[in-house]
Amino acid sequence: MNLPSNTADRQIILPGRPEITVLLRPSRRASRLSLRISRLKGQVTLSLPLSCPMVQAKNFVLEKESWIRAHLADLPRVAQAGFDRQLPFAGRLLTIAPGAGRQVELSGDRLLVPGRESLVPARVKAFLKLQARLALQEAVDHYSERLGRPYGRLTLRDTTSRWGSCSTQGNLNFSWRLIMAPPEVLRYVAAHEVAHLKQMNHSAAFWALVERLFPGHQAQRDWLKHHGEDLHRYQF
Repeated sequence: MNLPSNTADRQIILPGRPEITVLLRPSRRASRLSLRISRLKGQVTLSLPLSCPMVQAKNFVLEKESWIRAHLADLPRVAQAGFDRQLPFAGRLLTIAPGAGRQVELSGDRLLVPGRESLVPARVKAFLKLQARLALQEAVDHYSERLGRPYGRLTLRDTTSRWGSCSTQGNLNFSWRLIMAPPEVLRYVAAHEVAHLKQMNHSAAFWALVERLFPGHQAQRDWLKHHGEDLHRYQF
């Protein structure tokens, strides 16, 4: 029996420890069976043609079970914010520790968080978002002035597909997780998005503009390519 076109929520379960759920994504554009594992969320997805028989999809998943489990085991481990745990901030590792008063504070290589431990994730996240806004606002203002182009709103989100974006209206959006990266990486992303105020593309002219705003940016691009994904494993 073939898969109907409205079965995007169909799943295949691989029993075991752990049990694995494989989401099926039938597509008119799919010409073959293709597995994908999200390194951010660990979700396993099987893309397949609409005409693919269910039994064929199941057999394919069973044949690839060892491959699936090996890749899932290789994913970065999730890190929960809590006392005595480490967290990257501006490119260095801080240890979260109990603090006094009412505000989260930096003290050397420690991040002091007041209140009971159950409040730590929310308070650390709020601290990171505030620091990200301050750092990105300063960087965006700097590069916008150098470019001679104003921008609209500056918005922070927890995006997973991109570190920043620029709309046709000149609004800039950034991932607040950039505050965990080295400061020069955050500033490169700010310069990159500001450059889009003049060049809404990734042409040679755009990259020349980025180089003018942030000379030697390749090192920061490489850092995001090799280490950026790790910033998403911290949970709040």
